Amino acid sequence: MTLAATLRPTIPSSTRHPYRIHRRAGGKPWLVEVSTIGHALRQDPILNKGTAFPPEERQRLGLRGIIPPHTATLESQLARVGENYDRRQSDIDRYLYLVALQDRNETLFHRFALDNLERILPIIYTPTVGQACQGYSHIYRRPRGLYVTPDDVNRIDELLDNSGLEEAALLVVTDGERILGTGDQGAGGIGISIGKLTLYTLGAGIHPTLTLPVVLDVGTDNEELLRDPLYLGRRERRLRGEPYFELLDAFVDAVQRRWPRAIVQWEDFAKRNAFTVLDRYRDRVPSFNDDILGTGAVVLVALQNAFQVAHVPLAKGRILFLGAGEASIGSARAILAAKQAAGASEKEAKAQMVFLDTTGLVHEGRPRLEPFKREFAASRERAEAWPECGHDRLLQTSIEHFEPHALIGATGVANAFDEESVRALARVAARPIVFALSNPSALSEAQPEDIVNWTQGRAIIATGSPFPPVRRDGHPIPIAQANNMLIFPGVGMGAWISHAVRITDAMFAAAARACAECVSPEKLAEGVILPTVGEIRRVSRAVALAVAEEAVRSGLAAAQPREHLEERLELEIWTPQYMELVREDE
Repeated sequence: MTLAATLRPTIPSSTRHPYRIHRRAGGKPWLVEVSTIGHALRQDPILNKGTAFPPEERQRLGLRGIIPPHTATLESQLARVGENYDRRQSDIDRYLYLVALQDRNETLFHRFALDNLERILPIIYTPTVGQACQGYSHIYRRPRGLYVTPDDVNRIDELLDNSGLEEAALLVVTDGERILGTGDQGAGGIGISIGKLTLYTLGAGIHPTLTLPVVLDVGTDNEELLRDPLYLGRRERRLRGEPYFELLDAFVDAVQRRWPRAIVQWEDFAKRNAFTVLDRYRDRVPSFNDDILGTGAVVLVALQNAFQVAHVPLAKGRILFLGAGEASIGSARAILAAKQAAGASEKEAKAQMVFLDTTGLVHEGRPRLEPFKREFAASRERAEAWPECGHDRLLQTSIEHFEPHALIGATGVANAFDEESVRALARVAARPIVFALSNPSALSEAQPEDIVNWTQGRAIIATGSPFPPVRRDGHPIPIAQANNMLIFPGVGMGAWISHAVRITDAMFAAAARACAECVSPEKLAEGVILPTVGEIRRVSRAVALAVAEEAVRSGLAAAQPREHLEERLELEIWTPQYMELVREDE
C-alpha cells in the first residue's frame, strides 16, 4: 500500500479539493492540493495564517476549535512578534526566533522583516548569519533547502523532484567553503543560501515558493567540524579536481532539465573555485557569482558617487586595492569598464589601479601568480620602480608612492588599515575615499570612527557591514554600507521577468547605473553615496527594469516593449499579506 493510499482515508472526502491562492496580486492563481487541512495546514508556512484565519476559512478548512477563537489581524500579529523579538537577549537568539517564525508563517515573517528591515537585516544576514552557519549543526531545527552530495551525482533529478517546487525562479548555491569571514563551514553553508534568498524576497519581492537554497556538500577541511560528533554534513575531506566539477556539471544539467528558466547564483565559493565556476557555467545556465559581480557593481556605484563628491573625474581616479580576491577583482572589472566608458583607454584605466595582497605588490613577474590576478597585475617596469619596504610598512609606503584617491580593502583581516596608512592617504587626497568592505563588522579593515578622526573628518567612507553615522564637530558623517542587497535582488528579478538566457557584465553595469541614480543630487551634496537598505524595494524595482531592458537590448531575452516589462515586474512583486484560500470549483 502506498503512503498516499494509507493517508487518504483520514481526509474527509468533502475536503479533498484543490484550492487556489494568489501568489501575487493580479497574477495566476497558485493551486494547492488540500490534503493540507486542519493540523497539517498549520504546519505549511506558505499557507498558514495562524490566528488570522477568518471564521469561514476555519470552518471550511477543518481549523475550527484548534486555533484560539479570536480572529487576529496581521497588525496585531506583528505587534506580538515585535514584543517577543524584543525579549531576546542576544543576536543569535533573535536569529533563531525569526527562523522559527519563517518556518511556521512565511507571510508574517516577511512582513515583519520588511517593516523593520534596517534593524532586522544584521540578524537575518550579515553578521549574525555567519555565526549561525558556524553553529548550524548545534542549532538545527528543521530542514530547509536542498543538500547535494557526491553520492547524489547520478540522481540529482530525483533530488530536485523531492524539493517539491513545480517552478523555480532562483537558486542560491554554495559549497560552503568561504562563508562570510568564517571560512569553511561545510553543510552549515546552507544558512547563507537561505539568508540570501530571504533578501531576494524582501528586496525584489520574489515569492518564496519560487526560490530554492542549495548546499553542495562536498565535504569539509574544517578540522573542528570533522571532530564534532553533532556535525550534520558529509564527514570527509573536500572533494577537489575533476570529481568536484563532475558533480557541478550534473547539478547544472539537472537544473536546466527541470527549470530551464531558473537563475543560479553562486555564493561564497573560495577564490580557487569562484572564478572557474562562474566562467564554466555562465553560458550554460543564466547564472552569476554575487561575490564577484554583485560586489563589483555596488562598489562601482559607491566609488562613482564618491568621486563626484570628491570632484575627481572617474576616468582619472587612482585606486589602491588591499586584497586581490573575488571582491577586489570583481570590483576592478566593473571599474575598468566604467573608466573606459568615461573615456580612459584600457591601458590607462588599468594603470590607475594597483593591488596589494599578502605577498606584496601584485605584478607580472611574480612566480605562480593566480590566473584571476593576472589581468590587473602591475607591469614589470612598475614593479621595479616600486619602493622596497618591510611588510609592516607596505600599505603606507605604497600610498605615499602611488598617491591614490581611494583605498579599497577586501581582506577579511580586522584593522588592516592602520592609522599611519590612512593618515598618509589623507595627505595625498583632499577628500580621501576609504572603503573597508570586509564582513562581518569585527573584520572591518578599520572602524569608521577611527577613519574619520585620522582624516580630520574629510574621508568619504563605505563599509561592508552597517555602521551608524559618526559625529564630528556636531555634524553626522554618513557611513555608506556597500551592501550587495542593493544589486542582486533586482538583477535576479530583471533576469526572471525578461526570460534572460544569460546574465552578462553589461547587465550588472546597467544595474549599477540604475542604483546610482537612486541617490539624489541633494543626498550626494550631503555626502551620501549609496541608497539605504530601507529604500530597497524602490532600488530593486529600478535595477530589475534596467537589467530586463539590457537583456532585451542585447538579444538575450524575448523582445518586449518597456511597458510590458513594467507590467510583468509589477505582477511578479509579492507584498507579504494574507490571501484568501478559495475552492477551485467555486
